[in-house]
Amino acid sequence: MANGAYPVTSEDLTRLGRVIHNLTQQLRQLDQIIRKRAFNIDPDVFHRLETIFMELERIAPRVSEQSNELEQLRTLVDITGIVNSSLDLDVALQSVMNTVLSLTGAQRGYIMLRNSATDTLEVRLAHGMDDEEPDEDTLSVSQSIVEEALRTGEPVLTTNAQHDPRFQDARSVFGFSLRSILCVPLVYKGEPRGVVYVDNRVKDGIFGKKEMQLLTAVASQATLAIENARLFEQARSTLYEITQIKTLLDNILASIVSGVLTTDADDLITVYNTSAEQIFGVPEAQIVGQYFDQSLPEIHAQLREAWQEIRAEYRSVTLESEVALGARVRSLNFKLSPLRDEADLMHGIALVVDDQTELKRRDRMLQAVRRYLPPAMVDNIRSIERIGLAGERREISVLFVETRPFDTFPASLKAGELMQLLNLYMTVGTEAIHRRAGVIDKYVGSEIMALFNSQLNPSPTHAWDAVRAAIDMALDFQDLYTQLGETPRLPYYRIGIHSGEATLGNVGSTHRREFSAIGDTVNLTKRLQETPQLAS
Repeated sequence: MANGAYPVTSEDLTRLGRVIHNLTQQLRQLDQIIRKRAFNIDPDVFHRLETIFMELERIAPRVSEQSNELEQLRTLVDITGIVNSSLDLDVALQSVMNTVLSLTGAQRGYIMLRNSATDTLEVRLAHGMDDEEPDEDTLSVSQSIVEEALRTGEPVLTTNAQHDPRFQDARSVFGFSLRSILCVPLVYKGEPRGVVYVDNRVKDGIFGKKEMQLLTAVASQATLAIENARLFEQARSTLYEITQIKTLLDNILASIVSGVLTTDADDLITVYNTSAEQIFGVPEAQIVGQYFDQSLPEIHAQLREAWQEIRAEYRSVTLESEVALGARVRSLNFKLSPLRDEADLMHGIALVVDDQTELKRRDRMLQAVRRYLPPAMVDNIRSIERIGLAGERREISVLFVETRPFDTFPASLKAGELMQLLNLYMTVGTEAIHRRAGVIDKYVGSEIMALFNSQLNPSPTHAWDAVRAAIDMALDFQDLYTQLGETPRLPYYRIGIHSGEATLGNVGSTHRREFSAIGDTVNLTKRLQETPQLAS
């Protein structure tokens, strides 16, 4: 097209034809007038004008047709732009349907999509003339034509469905008085996803091959829009699920008491939870994305061999270690496991660490306490506390033993030597009592008081337990005499046992208490221990 020119339309050609026709008529009238004076117009002029007029009549329909095609192509380009620019499927399909109705002259238009869950067609968009939603009666379409389009994957066009032999047996065609129908399948990668359906119940021959080609092109773009929207919705749903899972995982990691650290195949740290921050004393911002050996060198030094073992043998490793972190030494328990994929290939290492510093400190304290308090009292400290100061009446067996009177020790022993030798005897007595589930009530000088069937060590055979503890003790003392090279004429020990009711509870103040037993049973046992009779 030359600069400054404008496109010639069929209307322009029609107007030009009328001008030429009028000019020809005027020239013929003029020719008749001048013939009277012996002049005439060259007949070739009329021939040329008629030729031009006929050519214009021939060209005008073609120009009109090409203009329509150009307009349709422009519309198709517009539709393509709308479809490709919108991920909202409803917006895209509404634009497509408006364009289809305006270009084809259809009364009604439907876009039906297959529901993958039910494998049935569902009307996604229904539109009538003048942007009106079809009512319930007008929602009926020719199921025969829809099924034909889905089955063949090809467009179905009928200019008059009432007289089309292909649909003579179709009840919907006659029942709904359908005439012009055009149905184009929505096909994606060879799989029918739905149809675009338009019809006109009033006029025949509304749709032709050009409308079918246009609607086919539109359907192709609509199919892409549907698939893009589906993929977008799937991606959005997946992203939402991933976000929810990540949030849940972050919450779980944050609430786990154990420190959690994971690395990738290159030993770059990928996960580092709040507990790990507290244990190692390094914030997450300085750890994630950094190399393990560089960001936590003290920990890496302790785990270097285990790290290599996991990479070589693909198995979990557990170890404990004392690690200096800043000014404190921490007791840490490490569990290392390989991170594997579906193909059993290792893509990193997971490290779970528990800070047992306080636990070990408490264990050391308890071990120290056990040296001074009965083990059962330590293990059941809460149940003892509940007893209070009032006490509780209970049938028990009491054992008193004097392991060795002080006047039987050599007078030459120094205080430290005497204490050491005394503790040997006290240890023998204590172990015999513990062996039979007795509770040491107290140590008094070289004597031991033990209880059986207290709240701390209930037993239906408490009397027999006390007797067996005494027998064990007697035998063990004889062994001790042998070890020490002593041969006393009579055993040093004196043991008293008695069963009966006593009051058991916490004795002392609200701030300082001891678990003990009082009553006649205890007193009688002590008297028996003090006045034993040698068996004959």
